[in-house]
Amino acid sequence: MAGDHNCAPGHIGGRCRIAISLAIVVKLNKIYTRTGDDGTTSLVDGSRVSKTASRLHAIGEIDETNSALGVAIQSLVAEEGETLLVRELRRIQNDLFDLGADVATPGESFEPSAMELRIVASQVEWLEAAIDNANAQLPPLTSFILPGGSWPAAQMHMARAISRRAERALVAASLDVAINPQALHYLNRLSDYLFTLSRLINATRGGDILWIPGASR
Repeated sequence: MAGDHNCAPGHIGGRCRIAISLAIVVKLNKIYTRTGDDGTTSLVDGSRVSKTASRLHAIGEIDETNSALGVAIQSLVAEEGETLLVRELRRIQNDLFDLGADVATPGESFEPSAMELRIVASQVEWLEAAIDNANAQLPPLTSFILPGGSWPAAQMHMARAISRRAERALVAASLDVAINPQALHYLNRLSDYLFTLSRLINATRGGDILWIPGASR
């Protein structure tokens, strides 16, 4: 979470000062500070980097993933209200903020501490369990599927595709700076989760749209 744009994932530092102990306290003093007018932004440790840096690119992609997921959640809420699934997805949104904070924290020690928020193995394992639970309710795939079906599933597919882009950006950043391996694992599992969830949503809404190879030839 780097700091020049409103405290979205990747926007801590600058105007948003974070104290991490038993809880995170965010103090938003002002929406604009002009500190980013020179094309730089601040990381959690206060250091400043170019907004074109690979770390910042990955943080932006994580933010976009979270935003797309928010749209997908609202499409579910519009149909079904505040369900257990919606609460599960909001938990993932919170994890994505953790992820943004992790990526915006320089260093090579990825153990969480009173002052450093890091993605941990239990968050990845929770996603894996959610994937297994959803997959157990679905028949085996017999074909690749086209993104779509129902409106909520289509929105989940969009979030999935953006999460894959975020993963690629984070892998690219890891070639330049030290990145928490658990952060990479989390993004990888997230796209699998969103794919499986899209299928589960479509299972009660007419089913998936199957890919027919060469159908238009």
